Amino acid sequence: MSKTTTNLLLMLITIIAGTYFYINHCNECGTTAVEEPPIETAIPKEVASTSYPFAFSDGNFSYEINDNYNFNVSSPSILMPLANGIGTGIGQLQNYFSENTGKVINVIGYYSSEEENNTAYPNLGLARANAVKNHLVDQGIPSVHINTQSELRGEMVPKDGIYYGPVAYTIDIKSETADEELSALYDKINADPLILYFNTAEASISLDAEQRQKVADISRYIDKVPEATVSITGHTDNTGLAATNMKLGLDRANFAKDYLIDNGISAEKIRTFSKGQTEPIADNSTEEGKAKNRRTVVTLNK
Repeated sequence: MSKTTTNLLLMLITIIAGTYFYINHCNECGTTAVEEPPIETAIPKEVASTSYPFAFSDGNFSYEINDNYNFNVSSPSILMPLANGIGTGIGQLQNYFSENTGKVINVIGYYSSEEENNTAYPNLGLARANAVKNHLVDQGIPSVHINTQSELRGEMVPKDGIYYGPVAYTIDIKSETADEELSALYDKINADPLILYFNTAEASISLDAEQRQKVADISRYIDKVPEATVSITGHTDNTGLAATNMKLGLDRANFAKDYLIDNGISAEKIRTFSKGQTEPIADNSTEEGKAKNRRTVVTLNK
């Protein structure tokens, strides 16, 4: 082998060995390692539940505790038992109204747009305010000293399915035009009474927004006028026997009565009657006419 050939072979071996060494041992030669920042996992913040106190004030008269009337989500029913401090506050209200006959307390029920309203009232806030009003009346505060209102509260947050204290209170002067307002309300209700319609041989109730407002108006009137009563009269179409329809009309009137009682209207204030098929307002020879005749009419009596 010539010297030139030997040199060429040594050069080739050197190149091959260098390439092998580079590939297996210097993959990261000439590079700088860059550490990537750790990925931060966002931890959602827990939204604190809301809680409103049982509090009211008027000049030097005031009362406040951190407890209040509580309600389940989408419910108008007060959760029992109540805190002892609520009874103490109610006692102070009784004394206050006995000395201040021209004052009223506004009970403002809160509600959320995410709740489902299955009551007879326009919204759950008013239904809750009415439930509190009824409890105050049961404890001896005359309903003439209580107004009910409602307020949509988007920031309300429940805890374990319960809204804590979704009710507020303000003390105000009784309206000087209250009597005129009640007279106008009476005329409004009886001029366009609450009418509930039923399917044949059925007694079930589903209210639209206008009917719910009429229930609220009726409740407000009988709260303010002690001698007022509610008349519920059931009517039917002429399907079946007259005697059977007279009973069906009364069944529907009593069903409506129970519905109003369940929604906070006193049973002692409600009278039920039946006209059966005797007072149709439409032609019983058509299905449309029969549907209009299957009704229960709710009116007021002074």
